[in-house]
Amino acid sequence: MARFNRILITGAAGALGKLARASLPPLTTHLRLSDREPLGDLANHEEGIIADVADADAMADLARDVDMIVHMGGQSIEGTWADVLNANIIGFYNVYEAARKAGVRRIVWASSNHAIGFYAREQVIDASVYPRPDSNYGVSKVFGEGIAQYYWDKFGLESVSIRIGSCFPEPRDRRMLATWLSPRDYQHLIERCLIAPRTAHTVIYGMSDNDMKLWDNRLATHIGFRPQDNAEAFRNKIEAATPEPEHDDIVFAAHGGGFAKAGHFDDKPS
Repeated sequence: MARFNRILITGAAGALGKLARASLPPLTTHLRLSDREPLGDLANHEEGIIADVADADAMADLARDVDMIVHMGGQSIEGTWADVLNANIIGFYNVYEAARKAGVRRIVWASSNHAIGFYAREQVIDASVYPRPDSNYGVSKVFGEGIAQYYWDKFGLESVSIRIGSCFPEPRDRRMLATWLSPRDYQHLIERCLIAPRTAHTVIYGMSDNDMKLWDNRLATHIGFRPQDNAEAFRNKIEAATPEPEHDDIVFAAHGGGFAKAGHFDDKPS
C-alpha cells in the first residue's frame, strides 16, 4: 500500500524532477507534476499542471490535497538578481505559504552547496556552519533555508533542505570527485526524506559515498540516507581528461567551485 495519497513535484520537467518522478510512484497513489515547461505524456497515476512558482494563486491550487511536496522548481543556476528574486525568493515563499494553508506535512527541496560555497576545501563542514553563499543563486538558497526553519518553528511545517552537490550520471571534473551525487543515490535520498518519521527542519548534504569529502552528514543521520555510489570509480578517467588544478585556484579550493570564482553576475561587462 502506498504511504501517501498525493505527492507534488515542482520542476518536474527538469533533470532532478524527472528523477524523482521516476522513483516516487511506489510511495504514492497520485503524483501531481508541475513545471513551466511541457511535462510529456502522463501515466494513469499522474496529473500535470503547467504553472510558475512566482504565481501565488497557482501555487495555492497546486498544494491542495497534497501530503508531501518535492520542490525542485525555480532558478537552478546562477542568474541576475531579478531572475533569482522572482523564482527562488518570491516563488519559494509562495510554495511555503501554499503548503501551510493547505496543511501539507513536509517539503523536501533542493537547496545547494552554493549556500556554503566560500568555505575552503580543506575545511570539512557539517550543517551547523554559518552560511557563506557564493552567488545570487547561493544567497537565494540561504533565504530558502531560513524560510524552511521559520515555517517549522512557527507553524510546524517540516522540511528537508538538501544541499545538493553535483548530480550527474558521472562526475565531470576533479571537484566532483568530492561533490558528486549519483542519480541512484539522489533517488534514495528523496525517498528517505519523505518517509523519515520526523524531520523538523533538517539540512542534509546531497552527496554520494565518495572517498573525498567536503561535507559531514552527522547531524542528519535520522533521515536514514545510505548512499551506495562512489566517485572514486571515475578518478582515473577524470584525472586523465583534466589537468591538475593550481593549489590556489578557487575553483578547486572553495566548496562552491566556479560559482565562487565568477564575478558578480549583475555587473555589466566593461
